[in-house]
Amino acid sequence: MAPEWTPERIKLLTDLWNEGLATGEIGRRLGFTKNAVIGKAHRLGLAKRQSPIQRDGAAGGTSKKPAREAPAARKSPPAKSSAPADAAPKQPPAPARPKRPAQTEVVTLDRLSHGMCCWPIGEPGTPEFRFCGEEALPGKPYCAFHCEVAYVRSSKTDKHKDKAADKAA
Repeated sequence: MAPEWTPERIKLLTDLWNEGLATGEIGRRLGFTKNAVIGKAHRLGLAKRQSPIQRDGAAGGTSKKPAREAPAARKSPPAKSSAPADAAPKQPPAPARPKRPAQTEVVTLDRLSHGMCCWPIGEPGTPEFRFCGEEALPGKPYCAFHCEVAYVRSSKTDKHKDKAADKAA
């Protein structure tokens, strides 16, 4: 059975919220989930808090919590560089971006074949609707340009893969 928001728990929630306790900790103390605490605080109209999530370049200042360092960064001392301190680190050159394919001919569904980019262009059902038709990359349904648009790696996916690799090691 799920716990209920009794007047005593609501009073305790309000007090802990005003003390600045983390929503997860409030939830643990009251027997609720973090999201239940956030929802109840919102419904009660309690003062809004700044998100603890650190975002690069986000407007609205910085949060009270400092950003955590990666465990490896805490264990090893910083590497000394032979470059002067005022020299900016060199960035590797960015890989050349594929160019947008030129539309030389209209490729409709009946003309689309294996090995052709099947990226849709235009509004389906209109006479202007067509497909890219450029040569598709091996094993992909799109050309290099449209693969770059379609397959964007999320930082969330990268973090999960890093954690899985750490567990395997």
